[in-house]
Amino acid sequence: MRKKIISLFSLLIGLLGFSQSTVYFKYDEAGNQRYRGLDANARQAAENLSSIESTTSSSIESKAMDVKTFMSNIRIYPVPVNTVLTIDWTDDVDSMIQSVSLYQHSTVHWKFQQQNLPNLNKQMKINMSGFDWGVYVLRFTLKDGRVFSKNITKR
Repeated sequence: MRKKIISLFSLLIGLLGFSQSTVYFKYDEAGNQRYRGLDANARQAAENLSSIESTTSSSIESKAMDVKTFMSNIRIYPVPVNTVLTIDWTDDVDSMIQSVSLYQHSTVHWKFQQQNLPNLNKQMKINMSGFDWGVYVLRFTLKDGRVFSKNITKR
């Protein structure tokens, strides 16, 4: 009798041990795991949740100005620069810009920093005659904390 119970128990373990179930994984755009489990219906719910989150985040991003739109409202000339770099911007981005900075690409030393003040009249001139040749990074810091940058060449 004991032998039959052990063999029946072994058969039960064998059947359950070899049965395979599908495990579902769901990740968001950043690579974070959103769902892990056996239930396909819950997987669908997780997919619906992430699609709602992505449409919400895309609508928020569409309200904020992106880099391409921001840079289309900025005029930087002459590039490459020899002596004086001139930066102009439109009324659309004037209220967004907090400061404009310039630093050499190979170092982290700031060569120029200026807050956006009303007396600038949406224009800034940087005298680069004493700067070395090379690549410089022009950095726009916005009031909402974002930073947009553009490479400038000095020759």
